Amino acid sequence: MAAFARSAPCWVDVQLPDLEAGKRFYGELFGWTFRAGDGPYADALSDGKLVAALAAKQDGRMPTAWGVYFATDDIVATVARIREAGGQVIIDPVRAGRAGALAQAADPGGAVFGLWQAGDREGFEKQNEPGSFCWTEVHTRQKDRVDAFYEEVFGFQGTDLDASGAGESGTAESGVDFRMWSPAGTEPGPDTAVGGRSVITDAFPAEMPSYFLSYFAVEDCNAAAGHAVRLGGRISEPPFDIPYGRMAVLQDDQGAVFAVLQPAVSGKRAE
Repeated sequence: MAAFARSAPCWVDVQLPDLEAGKRFYGELFGWTFRAGDGPYADALSDGKLVAALAAKQDGRMPTAWGVYFATDDIVATVARIREAGGQVIIDPVRAGRAGALAQAADPGGAVFGLWQAGDREGFEKQNEPGSFCWTEVHTRQKDRVDAFYEEVFGFQGTDLDASGAGESGTAESGVDFRMWSPAGTEPGPDTAVGGRSVITDAFPAEMPSYFLSYFAVEDCNAAAGHAVRLGGRISEPPFDIPYGRMAVLQDDQGAVFAVLQPAVSGKRAE
């Protein structure tokens, strides 16, 4: 079982109107296989290792979206810090059997995320490899409040990037305001970053809410984008090169948004 640094992303799942359709889409796109979980919930596996989960929405008002969970060794204390830092607790800590305990919250800008305190299940058994999670970032209009929030709640150390830089996912283009998060006790920077913060600019509609965007590693970004379209999905941002490889933002055939990243060779920046 993998051990996760406190506050590191440790799990992702997606809420979908049609679970079986989701299994077909992601099974074809990433080569995932599935096993039944508790209730309308399916664990996704890559090479037999846990990488994500798909869930059937129990309430049609819930968004069709991917959610990310951050590891905590004391979920009650983390929830208390969220409230103190100006966040909103959506679901108070609840046990998920022997697997662990979870909670859900929103930051001061409204972006929703989860917490996970491991029991028998730590989280990802595979990551940063093709077909598995490799990065997450929050997109917000309230960067000052949000930066202070994540640093207070999770102890993240921020590294602001200059206009020519990019985060571990490389989403920052020239002139884009981007901050990388490194866990407490590490040397801040790209080598230790576990996530990041990007700013939603005025170029986007005012009604666009804050959100987390999670990334999955792929061997070929162009091929993955084309395959997603053939499966009934859409391309939100066509493939483009960034300092850490090549990425695209996609939607599945039910509207859930995610990104794919083809890492640069040997993890080095593309020139």
